[in-house]
Amino acid sequence: MTGDTQRKDSSMTDETTLARLERRFEALESRLGYQEHWLDTLDQAIAAQEQRLAQLERLSDLMRQRLREQHQWLKGMDPEGGGYAPEDEKPPHY
Repeated sequence: MTGDTQRKDSSMTDETTLARLERRFEALESRLGYQEHWLDTLDQAIAAQEQRLAQLERLSDLMRQRLREQHQWLKGMDPEGGGYAPEDEKPPHY
């Protein structure tokens, strides 16, 4: 081989290496874009779940308060005075 042939081989190797690196870089950019898209999607899903959880917590607090109020009301009624008596209640299957 002459010096000129070695330069051509070296030049071809450099071009091949450069082309391979460009393909790898493009593949990495594509993967990064895909991951960024999914990260945004997951962020939106988490935000929606946080809102739903907050709604459910408020509803749970409200239901707990109403149950306390009902319990206090039932507790305050005099069973001997014709008021509420748990044994007078029919079971739910009747």
